[in-house]
Amino acid sequence: MSDFSVRPITEDERRPTFDLLLQALHSPLPSDDAWAQFGDSWAAPGKFGAFAADRPIGIASGFPTRIGVPGSATVSATAVDGVGVRADWTRRGVLTALMSAQLTDLAASGTTIACLHASEAVIYGRFGYGPAALGATVEVTRPAHLRDGAASGGAVRLLDPDEARDLIPALYHRIGLHRPGMIARPAPWWPIAHNRRVTRDGGYRVAVHTGPDGDDGFALFTSLDQTTAADPERGALLDVRDLHGANPEAITALWGFVLTIDLVATVRARYRPADEPVAALLTDYRRARTTALEDDLWVRLVDVPAALAARSYGAAQPVVLDVADRLLPANAGRYRVGPEGAERTDAPTDFQLDVDTLAMLYLGEWRATTLAHAGRITAADPAALTRADTLFTTGLRPWCGTYF
Repeated sequence: MSDFSVRPITEDERRPTFDLLLQALHSPLPSDDAWAQFGDSWAAPGKFGAFAADRPIGIASGFPTRIGVPGSATVSATAVDGVGVRADWTRRGVLTALMSAQLTDLAASGTTIACLHASEAVIYGRFGYGPAALGATVEVTRPAHLRDGAASGGAVRLLDPDEARDLIPALYHRIGLHRPGMIARPAPWWPIAHNRRVTRDGGYRVAVHTGPDGDDGFALFTSLDQTTAADPERGALLDVRDLHGANPEAITALWGFVLTIDLVATVRARYRPADEPVAALLTDYRRARTTALEDDLWVRLVDVPAALAARSYGAAQPVVLDVADRLLPANAGRYRVGPEGAERTDAPTDFQLDVDTLAMLYLGEWRATTLAHAGRITAADPAALTRADTLFTTGLRPWCGTYF
């Protein structure tokens, strides 16, 4: 008999499980005042706790949202925003029990996709998640200037904290999920991830770009002191946390704005699109460097038939995938994927793969030929891999762009 149990948390267990999560992530606990400001966003629904003698020892949290998939469609999703186990209960099956309970619940509720940002890359593959979108860290050393023709007009203004809290949620919604992997930001996301950062004490500022059709982009950033005894005059590091635009013109203008802020030595932005052309915007290409390219959004296809049917595919002859899914066996089987869509089939298999590898293919970041070379795909027909490359690859590389 297990010495712990897993169940949905109650309203009274919201704060103890939130504290447990922060301790597992080595983060400071919120004060009573801070909890009063954003605690309602840590709602009980969608959260599974592990309990020993009625004390929480683990948590798996998620909130409902929607995610963009190739072809401009969106599907139902759960953003898994917190998984942790108390230090004295690790490696005793608690995490496995939590993740299994969460996935079973998501499948029963009709969720199509689960997604997360992984604190450790070795954890989530065994639960069917695969790294489906990468994120680039870009650093630009000042002085850096946009090249002639890059700037496109419009105006950029700074918001005060009240304006930032009021205007940005609607602006993000207007910008829309225009890349595969972008997720909607429901109301509970904003108090924790945005509002508390743009308070007077939060340290972040928000700039908004206005184009011909009104506000069409924003940037959230803060400055970090880089002075040392050896370099007391060194400029600040401007850290860009959030930058979105409805069109390339707005994004370019916002980059141009942050690059002109005085007393700054370096502008850094983490988890940017892997194909964002920052260096190509500048008069001096070498001022911009991609210092890291990391796994960012991990995806789990909870409902494989619905997920495959929802996205579009390139122009190539169909392939038949044989998918294995140990935790959600209803997903297992063969699927015919082609330009007309995807459906279950009894046709002969072209290649076999596990559901975590299918997740890597799904948003278009990875090629089937690459994954086969890595031993993740077993091909009965090697020519099918080339067809799958064309079917699954997207014009824009996938990107999430939302912390959770």
